[in-house]
Amino acid sequence: MELDGRFQIYTGDGKGKSTAALGLAVRAACAGYGVYIGQFMKGRDTSELRLPGLFDGIIDIEQYGSPVMVLQGQQPGEDDVRMARDGLALLEKAMLSGAYDIVIADEINVAQYMGLIGIQDMVRLVDSRPADVELVFTGRHAPEALVGMADLVTEMREVKHYYSTEGLEARRGIEF
Repeated sequence: MELDGRFQIYTGDGKGKSTAALGLAVRAACAGYGVYIGQFMKGRDTSELRLPGLFDGIIDIEQYGSPVMVLQGQQPGEDDVRMARDGLALLEKAMLSGAYDIVIADEINVAQYMGLIGIQDMVRLVDSRPADVELVFTGRHAPEALVGMADLVTEMREVKHYYSTEGLEARRGIEF
């Protein structure tokens, strides 16, 4: 079944951007679509890394980062830049392969904001998207140029978060 693909962005300062994209991935897989998830700036064990085992041959996921995430205000190292650029090439290859109907570039907006990849690379990726592929970008700081190109943009806005109200740490299965 061929998909009439679109370009989506999940952005904003609230929680739920990656979670929404992962929900889309599971829904699409259950509908029989092949899904590729490329995670920028992530290299640690997260719960979603079990998706390929649960959806063997339907969902593939790769991480393009080190176990220690580059934090806002820190200068990314050469390895961080290399991993992000290599990841961008892997993501584009997956998107153009014909093997996937849904391609998710998780945290790509943050990777661009942190200087790991260029906005021109992101625009080129969107411009080269086959018409039958759904392309999803997640992460805070979505560039306005890409917001203008997108068919759907959802902005997550924090109203209240237990990180600040309770000092709660990230929880396995909920935040990672």
